[in-house]
Amino acid sequence: MTYINHLPPLNRQFVAHFGEMGSRWGINRTVGQMYALIFLSPRPLNADEIAETLEFSRSNVSMGLKELQAWRLVKLSHLPGDRREYFEAPKDVWEIFRVLAEERRRREIEPTLSMLRMALLEEPGTDAERHAQERMREMHELIDRLMTWFDDVQRLAPETAMQLMGMGTAVTRVLEFKDRLTGKGSPAKDNKGT
Repeated sequence: MTYINHLPPLNRQFVAHFGEMGSRWGINRTVGQMYALIFLSPRPLNADEIAETLEFSRSNVSMGLKELQAWRLVKLSHLPGDRREYFEAPKDVWEIFRVLAEERRRREIEPTLSMLRMALLEEPGTDAERHAQERMREMHELIDRLMTWFDDVQRLAPETAMQLMGMGTAVTRVLEFKDRLTGKGSPAKDNKGT
């Protein structure tokens, strides 16, 4: 009885959930389940093992593995004396998050920033275009600031980033206090608190 042939109930639940969530994250159910299986496995898996465990066709598994490799979410390896390719997820969850965030940025955010930059270089010809361009400028500034912050967080050691995330509400309270002292707080928010 091997791990791969008999998934424990908790593992099956995790794999099923990742399949359901896949479409919300921009991947299909099959790829989501494959990733969850590889992530939980205590050892690298080959395509035949993945297909057998999840009862997917070998061609679906091959396509899914290519997609996971394109996202840099699985690593290819070989075992001594075995010609098959094996796949494993990075061990460090912070590394997985970092890679996933970088890929989403490259695929989704950078094209939007590029489009916004081009639109901001245009000379508006009407009031409607001036209004639209100003709204686009606001969007560009927000996304650009978020990406600068993200770059700063990416440079942190994982332990430091985890500490920063753990400080979430404390940091928020300090910033709200600073805003109240400097008079920069939101009037609507200030009125709620009084």
